[in-house]
Amino acid sequence: MGILDMKFFSLIGFKKKPHAVWKKYYAKKDMNFDVPNISIYQYIKNKSLENNYKDSIAIEYFGTKITYTNFYKNIDKAAKSFRSQGVRRGDVVTILSANIPEAVISFYALNKIGAVANMIHPLSSENEIKEALNRYSTVMLVAMDITYSKIKNIINDTEVYKTIIISAKDSMSTLMKIGYEVTQGYKVEKPKKSEDYLYWKDFIKFGEKYSKDKVLEETKRDTPAVILHSGGTTGTPKGIVLSNGNFNAATIQSEKALPDLDKEDVILAIMPIFHGFGLSVSITDAFAVGAKVVLIPTFKASEFDKLITKNNPSVLVGVPTLFEALTTNERMEDVNLSNLKYVIGGGDTLSKKRVEAINKFLHEHGANTNFTQGYGMTEAVACISFDLKYASRPGTVGIPWPGTYVQITKPGTDEPVGIGEDGEICICGPTVMLGYYNNEKETNEALHIHKDGNVWLHSGDIGTMDKDGFITYKQRLKRMIVTSGYNVYPSQIEEVIERHPAVMDSSVIGIPHPYKVEVAKAFIALKQGYKDTPKLRAEIEELCKKNLAAYSIPKEYEFRKSLPKTMIGKVDFRKLQQENNEKRMEERHGKK
Repeated sequence: MGILDMKFFSLIGFKKKPHAVWKKYYAKKDMNFDVPNISIYQYIKNKSLENNYKDSIAIEYFGTKITYTNFYKNIDKAAKSFRSQGVRRGDVVTILSANIPEAVISFYALNKIGAVANMIHPLSSENEIKEALNRYSTVMLVAMDITYSKIKNIINDTEVYKTIIISAKDSMSTLMKIGYEVTQGYKVEKPKKSEDYLYWKDFIKFGEKYSKDKVLEETKRDTPAVILHSGGTTGTPKGIVLSNGNFNAATIQSEKALPDLDKEDVILAIMPIFHGFGLSVSITDAFAVGAKVVLIPTFKASEFDKLITKNNPSVLVGVPTLFEALTTNERMEDVNLSNLKYVIGGGDTLSKKRVEAINKFLHEHGANTNFTQGYGMTEAVACISFDLKYASRPGTVGIPWPGTYVQITKPGTDEPVGIGEDGEICICGPTVMLGYYNNEKETNEALHIHKDGNVWLHSGDIGTMDKDGFITYKQRLKRMIVTSGYNVYPSQIEEVIERHPAVMDSSVIGIPHPYKVEVAKAFIALKQGYKDTPKLRAEIEELCKKNLAAYSIPKEYEFRKSLPKTMIGKVDFRKLQQENNEKRMEERHGKK
């Protein structure tokens, strides 16, 4: 069954407008807006035409500048190229890439022709890539050359009939391209040109010759546009299906909440395009206002000062790791940050103490703005609430985004709790996903029809709301680790570790990390007859490297004779977490 044949909720519009105590912070027109019945591509292109962005720079990338006029020309060429190679409306095409122009162009080109982009992390293991290609019935793959060493081992076990190879060097200036090839490119294993593999330049040439499509059928707002990824309550990956209307609504919300952004602004696109926050806030929202997007495929904390000095950004968007790099880089001492309008944190919340430290750093370096953070989920594109300049309350994640409604309920129900009481954060509005790809059970657990007749997204997160609508995020109901903004699922790691014949039990917890917020630690109990040896440890580590994304690989392994169990015989991960916390406290206070 194709994605266009799947049944999804249509969430544009309300049966009855929910109550919003925070509406006083917005103009009436900001709370009530229509979502255009067009594609993401058409929405941002229309904005460009309406506001005459044609000569402004859309993308800057390692010495290359692409104007909005050329950006849309490149998208149109790529759209024809995909059509020439057999991609049709509703087909799923996987993009396996970091932030490079060819990946961004591919996303909008696929959107233009009504295909669905499945966005995958290029550091995914080969088994994760194979499972994703098969799970979403991918017909074509757009992949960075650095992933070929993994692709070649699994591609014949999928239905992919053609792979388009793109490279970090493709859009670099001539000098940069030479430097890249001399220092890094020569190390990368690449496929030979064939029927199965096309390089980007050759791929585009097919589009230049393609002339069959005079008029394409218009893409509507309720049609699927992109698949982004999360994990279920068990850690099994889920494909979050977001519509054109979801993304367009998110962009309109951003325009209303951040009205002072325009074509003079510069946004560092450090957040990756396979992340909802990155694809929406750093990329699509920026193009809608004609801003310049500086694409950063690999973020190096040690070079943050050079990045800031060279590009003089007005908007910084990132996860806690980025802001740790900002405040701890010694070479940032003389860097001027006075051009910054917004410094936006996502992926995870920061403590008041860390926010205060970031603000102190910003002000000491000339910034006339504060660090702002919000609350979001990929199931609602990205942002749900935000700490606005004109509506801010320390310790909270702000008020709901304009047009989005939030209710705090008793977990798993539609019964509201009182002001300031803990409950589950539920979301209603035009950015709420269509559903999970081919997963009716998980979709029904996440999307509930409340008594008001509206569809509400149940987040699985605990929070409170005060009398003015400010939300305080408390904790996750789900057992999940967030490392540098990426979701890591303990059960997924445990399943991989327990593939080793020597392992009897395993349990994974999150432990604090100075920059990544949390990282995974694995507790392992071996079967009788096996011993903890360097060789065995190396085998388990290699197993994890082969089957897990780089950010999911445990940073610590602790071997025990046995693991604590609950009364019903399950490994007691809470007990392990408690013991680990106590151990770290003792080490911190110098106790033996």
